[in-house]
Amino acid sequence: MSEQRIILEFPVYYDLYLPPSSQPAPLVIATHGYGGDKTSMMGLARRILGDRFAIAALQGPHQHMNIREGEPGKRSFGFGWLTNFKPEESVELHHAAILHILARLSDSVDHQRVFLFGFSQSVGVNFRFAFTHPKIVKGVVAVCGGIPGDWSSEGKYASGAIDVLYVAGERDEFYPTDRIRGFAESLKTRARSVELRMFDAPHEVPPAAYDLIRNWLERFSASSER
Repeated sequence: MSEQRIILEFPVYYDLYLPPSSQPAPLVIATHGYGGDKTSMMGLARRILGDRFAIAALQGPHQHMNIREGEPGKRSFGFGWLTNFKPEESVELHHAAILHILARLSDSVDHQRVFLFGFSQSVGVNFRFAFTHPKIVKGVVAVCGGIPGDWSSEGKYASGAIDVLYVAGERDEFYPTDRIRGFAESLKTRARSVELRMFDAPHEVPPAAYDLIRNWLERFSASSER
């Protein structure tokens, strides 16, 4: 007996916001955490970024049911980025989705100023994309998430002129501060710069970090250095 594989077309969804400008805008591809969706991530990105950036809020391809603890009758649907079964295929799907978005927006955004903004589970897949395609991504905003498990593999990821803003919560139950500091040090081996900022917050995008994220993206989008 041998395992066989077929390839089928699979839809992936995203919400798009383009600012009211005649000039190509910097692009932020925003990715939610496990159990989130494109609508909630777009709302968050717009609150933080306003109307200066083009925003593509990409939704994870894997749907599941959310059941609130203590409220079994209240159910909703969320989305994730990775599966335990052949996770490399989920990574390939994430890469392909970003490349398709960039191709579709070839005339609407400035391809020299492309940023990834991810929370929780999507942080790792965003780092995978950025350091697999270092000439595409200018910067990464990573909130309460980790680096790829195979980060240290020889020849797996490239170094590049990529700047990273790493935001962490001091009360994060999934990513303790010592672990995040270790991730940040590992990122310095390939990124051009890594800025790590801690906030008194649990596992969330800290509201106190909104200004930091916006100012960091504005600063690096204003720079032409690659």
